[in-house]
Amino acid sequence: MKTNSTNYYDTFLEVAEDTKATCGLQPPTKVGKTSVAEIQYELISQHPYGYTSDEVVFMTHTLRSEGMGEESEQEKDLYFSKGRPCLRTSPLTKTYGFGIHYNSEGKMALYGVETPEYAQFVADQGLAKVKAMRTKRG
Repeated sequence: MKTNSTNYYDTFLEVAEDTKATCGLQPPTKVGKTSVAEIQYELISQHPYGYTSDEVVFMTHTLRSEGMGEESEQEKDLYFSKGRPCLRTSPLTKTYGFGIHYNSEGKMALYGVETPEYAQFVADQGLAKVKAMRTKRG
């Protein structure tokens, strides 16, 4: 079975061009079902360089899906047998003002758009850069 990956390596994911965020903001807590932004923020911010994009995307899916049990490699392979959106579509990069740095192992950490680290990653000529998806078309 073919698997599709959302992982990046030695790359910096910049905030969306049309973001209104001027600094990295923790997503607000919602009553009821936890939002995608909340789950992704908790996973990445509490474990900098601890997870790959595939791991975060799959854990977000399992945490938001009612009745899903332990995540198995078979379930993960089945999930990624279809193309899945990468974190370029994440509310963290589109709305909440965070860039994501992926190291050489594909593990990632969040950096607020206002931080010196964010500016250093953007200026680094040896690092690949991609922008988050725009919120609005056009």
